[in-house]
Amino acid sequence: MNGGPSGFNNAPVTRTFVIACALFTLFFGIQGGFTKLGLSYQDIFVKPRFWKLIMSVFSFSSTPELLFGLYLLYYFRVFERQIGSNKYSVFILFSIIFSLLFEVLALRLLRDPTPNLVTTGPYGVIFASFVPFYFDIPVSTRFRVFGVHFSDKSFIYLAGLQLLLSSWKRSLLPGMCGIFAGSLYRLNIFRIRKAKFPEFITSFFSRLSWPSTGSPRGATTRNIAGSVPSHPGRQVGRTYPTPIVPPMEPPEDSIATLVSMGFDRNAARQALVQARNDINAATNILIESQ
Repeated sequence: MNGGPSGFNNAPVTRTFVIACALFTLFFGIQGGFTKLGLSYQDIFVKPRFWKLIMSVFSFSSTPELLFGLYLLYYFRVFERQIGSNKYSVFILFSIIFSLLFEVLALRLLRDPTPNLVTTGPYGVIFASFVPFYFDIPVSTRFRVFGVHFSDKSFIYLAGLQLLLSSWKRSLLPGMCGIFAGSLYRLNIFRIRKAKFPEFITSFFSRLSWPSTGSPRGATTRNIAGSVPSHPGRQVGRTYPTPIVPPMEPPEDSIATLVSMGFDRNAARQALVQARNDINAATNILIESQ
């Protein structure tokens, strides 16, 4: 199983979020600020330090957490390709806000004076993404290792478990809060799954996109057979009808890419036929048909 085409094609919001998390984590690591990161009861209710609340969204508190976290964020770009950048931006904001609210509520109830009780990082977004990952991403292969059953989704679950237990109690709480936030989004509370940002906000991320290499598969620049090129000073005395070109059978890897995004196989094939094997156009067709 994979997250679709490699790179951040059709996932500008994910790319921006991943870069922001990496830069903030590296900045605090260079400054020796890892020991200062982390939320506690005092940071919120005794001596409010709201900068730590903001940094808790972007900056991981250790290098191992950074590696596993960025890997999972990179994989979950499949959801941006599935629902579109606009709705995925809403999903990120919703996950951040509600996971932070749950963390603050937990700190209020625990009243634990331990400093840096809760580790920092985009745990809300990452573990909220495990909810649609569990329900919407199908298993494509199954296998056994020493008599234990695994699937191609097992590697993502193991990476998530490693991140969840990376700092034990400090990382367990924000991870669980992220799962709660993802569950609320799944339940469509406040009809959040229909919400969208103004188009100029999501187009901002597209402007930050790096130029994509290559062209979509199936796009060609050669002339269609039967067309007659025009030449200056030359009259064409006869018009030839353009032959009807039968639809091309979609490549198996393009169908597999759309299936990995959670779409039905038959619907993915029909969308590729309609889009002339342009996987980006086919993705838009499938999203609009939902």
